[in-house]
Amino acid sequence: MLRLYALSCGSLEFDRSLFFPADAQGTKITTPVSSWLVVHPKGTLVFDTGISCEALPDPAGRLGKRIAALFAIRSRAGEDVVSQLATLGLKPDDIRYVVNSHFHFDHCGCNESFPRAQFLVQRAELALARAERNRYNAKDWDHPLEYVEIDGEHDVFGDGTVLLLPTPGHTAGHQSLWIREGGRQLVLTGDACYTREHLEKTILPSNTFDASRMTDSLAMLRGMQDRKGVELFFGHDAEQWASIPRAPGPLL
Repeated sequence: MLRLYALSCGSLEFDRSLFFPADAQGTKITTPVSSWLVVHPKGTLVFDTGISCEALPDPAGRLGKRIAALFAIRSRAGEDVVSQLATLGLKPDDIRYVVNSHFHFDHCGCNESFPRAQFLVQRAELALARAERNRYNAKDWDHPLEYVEIDGEHDVFGDGTVLLLPTPGHTAGHQSLWIREGGRQLVLTGDACYTREHLEKTILPSNTFDASRMTDSLAMLRGMQDRKGVELFFGHDAEQWASIPRAPGPLL
């Protein structure tokens, strides 16, 4: 039987206009940073690895001055993916797969903590990260890790329960995680959809890579929810995050 756990990886404080470009600047919001653990009979999978612990004492040194000026890390002790896994009796070496939704700092910052895992990343995302000109931070993802390039939808365990779902637009190769178990269907949207408000109003954040493709991804997610009864778990929705059980208790 498959199990799903929500892992608390702190939070970020920043100007609301970064998420909602139509709003005037000057209002701060705080949003959760999450990681997720899937325990499957054939192995374990972590979806996103959160912010690097090195960024807590030295944000500018790890994240760069631009990102550190935009985002203030609001995290407490134990709010990182490795500590969260420990609450479930797991170590990084126990993880078979890591899935990065994309390579922004709050989704891949602890990749280097999983040297024995296979990293499943969309081909377009890895290509952009490796391009000469990009806005990714190599400190987050560019380590001697086993990156496996995925091109499109991918059945991780071969039984239809855990699927990588391409949801590009926020970045070139953004992907979400589609879980089907016991009659329930859940999609961990990552940053394909920050919050329920973004979904309902088709709001595109200020750092959208491709507006047309992100609009299409939002429409697809909305269709999955409305027509198929899929439960969506948004990337940075504080209200939703407060309402769901977190590790060591299971969500599924």
